[in-house]
Amino acid sequence: MSDMPEAFYLPLGEGRYEPTRATESPWDSGAQHGGPPTALLAHVIDGTAGADMRLARVSVDFLGPIPRHEVRVEVSPVRPGRLISLSEARMIAGDRTVVVARAWHIATGPPPPVTGERLRPPALSEPGTGPLRPDLAGWGYGRAIEWRYTHGGHGTLGPAGVWTRVRIPLIAGEKITGLARTLIVADSANGLSAVLPMQEWLSIPPTMTATLARVPAGEWVHMAARTRLSDDGLGIAHATLCDPDDHLGEVTQPLLVRKR
Repeated sequence: MSDMPEAFYLPLGEGRYEPTRATESPWDSGAQHGGPPTALLAHVIDGTAGADMRLARVSVDFLGPIPRHEVRVEVSPVRPGRLISLSEARMIAGDRTVVVARAWHIATGPPPPVTGERLRPPALSEPGTGPLRPDLAGWGYGRAIEWRYTHGGHGTLGPAGVWTRVRIPLIAGEKITGLARTLIVADSANGLSAVLPMQEWLSIPPTMTATLARVPAGEWVHMAARTRLSDDGLGIAHATLCDPDDHLGEVTQPLLVRKR
């Protein structure tokens, strides 16, 4: 795809980044989808952790629309530690904080004698089973990721499974990490598994939590997503993550559900 942006973000120095069209929200071309900011904040936090520490959980709060123009990222420790630590990152647009992420890191150690039941990932689907939103052909975020459905899919409401492969780096000039590959797609759980037509109903996640047992060994991450709604206008989207080898982690999103 010759017109694909170089990366989701262009580094400007001193913690500043320029979002490219690959961050584009499906609802507002001037705003960012939640996935790339989640991955960027987690990536910056991860860069402050020790070599023997691994990110185990990240919770991300979206404080409003995330504009698709220059932002800066600030990181601060909350609970330093040798075995566990908690850090916070903020994405700031102008003078407004638009996203806050908190990440727990846990020290790695020797392998335990048992690791639990293995997850059997579905077979990698054939090409041509995407995109995520075929009605939005020019949507930047949707085109920056390869989507291959294993069940559900476009035009189908309810639970869905999809293999994802991020096509471009998170930050220009840097090799994409397994953590970034996972978190760029994690915030799509509710969109994948919507139970009401998205053209008629809002399904807004003000926050997202990803708990990770490990990061993917290769390029592909599978999401098995499901949404359940309550009878008072709320809901929860959940996704189980895996790679071709085994389980990776879990994603949860509380939802505001309203008629448009």
